[in-house]
Amino acid sequence: MGTVATTPLDVSALTYEQARDELVAVVSRLETGGETLEGSLALWERGEALAARCQEWLDGARRRLDAARAAPTDPAAGPAHDTEPRDPEDD
Repeated sequence: MGTVATTPLDVSALTYEQARDELVAVVSRLETGGETLEGSLALWERGEALAARCQEWLDGARRRLDAARAAPTDPAAGPAHDTEPRDPEDD
């Protein structure tokens, strides 16, 4: 499991897996307690940003799946979309 960032890093650079792992660590620290009020608020804010980043990735994946399902199924037509993974920020 990843560690929780102590500085406000830009979450837009994180992969889904990185954001998810850090979010799990944030939730664990919040559930364990022992943080100051300020520390808890900072963790909460980081968790919100990480959750939003994960949702962006999931929304992008859903759009790609929907596009693949809507594409023609004629094998002679060639690939319906890029096979290269896409960053949800590009949508």
